[in-house]
Amino acid sequence: MIGSGDLRELYQEVIFDHNRRPRNFHAMEEATHQADGHNPLCGDQLTVYARVSDGKVEEVSFIGHGCAISTASASLMTEAVKGRPVEEVESLFEDMHAMLTEAHPDRDMGKLEVLSGVREFPARVKCATLAWHTLHNAITEARETAKTE
Repeated sequence: MIGSGDLRELYQEVIFDHNRRPRNFHAMEEATHQADGHNPLCGDQLTVYARVSDGKVEEVSFIGHGCAISTASASLMTEAVKGRPVEEVESLFEDMHAMLTEAHPDRDMGKLEVLSGVREFPARVKCATLAWHTLHNAITEARETAKTE
């Protein structure tokens, strides 16, 4: 049986791994949607790219720089949303925001669960949500830069 301390260590290791080796970290030339994001508090900046076809996020990637939480969240996000319908991605965006700011959603969050501990550090919530707000702006074709302030 895994204790809460062991679980916290496992979650931290997953976050460190996604920070050191972010998945889907590249510009996407064939993107149909893209948006920029900026967290002035921490200095995180990123661009999220998505290729949306037939109402589905076929591919998603990002570039930029930021703290470990911001980079890990963006990396985990790209893995979680790739291949999903846009409506499901928007629902996941809402559930992620709830998990990071309020209470755990009713749905199974899968690997994204590793970010749930960020809620205990309010200043870091904006780091974890930046990629999600930026993806939301990309797929809804919002023209402004996503900001967490």
